[in-house]
Amino acid sequence: MKPIDRIFIPGAALLLACLPGLALAEDSLSSGDTAWMLTSTALVLFMTIPGLSLFYAGMVRAKNALSVMMQCFAITCLVTLLWTIYLYSMAFGDDVGGLVGNLGKAFLAGVGVDTLSGSIPESVFSMFQLTFAIITPALIVGAFAERMKFSAMLLFMALWVTLVYAPVAHWVWGGGWLSEKGVLDFAGGTVVHINAGVAGLVAALVMGKRRGFPQQPMKPNNMVLTMVGAGMLWVGWFGFNAGSELAADGTAGMAMAVTQIATATAALTWMFLEWIKHGKPSALGMASGAVAGLVAITPASGFVGPVGALAIGFAAGLICYLMVVKVKGALGYDDSLDAFGVHGVGGFVGAILTGVFADAGFGGAGLEDGVTIAGQVVTQFIGAGATIVYCGVVSFIILKLIDAIIGLRVSDEEEEMGLDLVLHDEQGYNLR
Repeated sequence: MKPIDRIFIPGAALLLACLPGLALAEDSLSSGDTAWMLTSTALVLFMTIPGLSLFYAGMVRAKNALSVMMQCFAITCLVTLLWTIYLYSMAFGDDVGGLVGNLGKAFLAGVGVDTLSGSIPESVFSMFQLTFAIITPALIVGAFAERMKFSAMLLFMALWVTLVYAPVAHWVWGGGWLSEKGVLDFAGGTVVHINAGVAGLVAALVMGKRRGFPQQPMKPNNMVLTMVGAGMLWVGWFGFNAGSELAADGTAGMAMAVTQIATATAALTWMFLEWIKHGKPSALGMASGAVAGLVAITPASGFVGPVGALAIGFAAGLICYLMVVKVKGALGYDDSLDAFGVHGVGGFVGAILTGVFADAGFGGAGLEDGVTIAGQVVTQFIGAGATIVYCGVVSFIILKLIDAIIGLRVSDEEEEMGLDLVLHDEQGYNLR
């Protein structure tokens, strides 16, 4: 054997032996998936600030516009800290009895530069899930807008994300008992929207009506802001739904497609219903319909096809319209910005219809072997029902506890003056 062969052949053999390992390492972290998830994370955060902030700011009266934006910003900061300290671990840590994660990942322990969650860095996965934990309590703001103390809001949100959001997220996405039962919730119909909607309804009932409601007109102060916010929510929702695949693949592409289809269908459904009833279509109605469609397609987005998206969008537009326009007025509760009527009801509609239209016969991804549509619908009812009961009871207890300790509401005089000046000594509009 020549001297050069003595060097080349063993070296080549060593290189070949390393190739499988090199290929495995390359396949483990996908730069494409990572890039998409970084983008999706930014899109979902964009939904809260500025999207939801502007959407809500335009819908309240001018004297409270800044207060709801302040609440959304403060929630973003508060939940970020709690997520880092312990919420991520509660939601996605090692399972404890199917109910909650342990605290093994507290302070993001073990989440390093090279730590992976599937094909993306775990740091990216954690931050993506953080954006969901941020927007969920921010949605609740719409139910009690214009009357809750800022201090009470902060305390309620801190307790609520700890005792309600994190456990339910673990039940569905973290390997908990609803996941084991086969509940389908691709991007948060149950975890986010039913949760937020039910908590909002409980808050509205516990706190009572706004001063002067419903006799005094409480029209939106700036529909331009609301329409801009709705547009931001729509765009950001592609990260919400398509991003929940956690990969840049065909399922993410279909999730994006069905999100657009359902949203457009729901917006037009609400618009035409309102047009028929009042003789004119409204911007607020169309924006509300669009959000209802976005909400309803969320749990189904990774499981259904275009036919399912059309059906879910139509159902969301119709049922949420009836809830907001008919049922809410008949029952007389004051859900300021219709958090329950759009998010709670829309999330429930989407969660149940996911069990129908995920079936391959409707162009969906298909149910598990041996699972029928009826069986999956029952499972979906179990998931939605458990969330409604748990969230409702715990939210009620938290609210009553805070009311007893520091009080929930501002005084009648402060409410009349407006929360912008009373709570923040600032105004959303300085026009004089």
